[in-house]
Amino acid sequence: MVSSSGTSSGSSQLQNSGSEGDIQAAMDQRKRKRMLSNRESARRSRLRKQKHLDDLMAQVSQLRKENSQILTTLNITTQHYLGVESQNSVLRTQMVELSTRLQSLNEILYFMNANNNSSSSSYSSNNNSIGSNGGLFHDESLRPWNMMFMNQPMMMDMFQYC
Repeated sequence: MVSSSGTSSGSSQLQNSGSEGDIQAAMDQRKRKRMLSNRESARRSRLRKQKHLDDLMAQVSQLRKENSQILTTLNITTQHYLGVESQNSVLRTQMVELSTRLQSLNEILYFMNANNNSSSSSYSSNNNSIGSNGGLFHDESLRPWNMMFMNQPMMMDMFQYC
């Protein structure tokens, strides 16, 4: 038995040492496999990171391009606005001036109509008040064709804005 147990223990030591060598080789094999897997995972991670960085750089470039276009459009719009505002200011000034002239002309017409009405009532009451021109207009400047020439300088001023 001793010999059988010694043989059996000797063979189990050989099996153990062989098994330990196999286990060590298997552990080394797993360790190398894990190292390769980790390297591959790190490589994929670096590639993903690089792709993400490239995508962000492309997005930055696109956004800068859009920003530049928006700024250009804004500058053009601002220039157009300032031009329109300037024209609007000129038109407002012209409107005030023309309104003042219209009011003055309306006052002139009012006084002329009042003068004509008083001349007309004077004519109807006294036929001898007709002037040498044979009409109702005692003053030559009050004749309709002469009134047109009185307003001519004002009319010429109006056309200077066209």
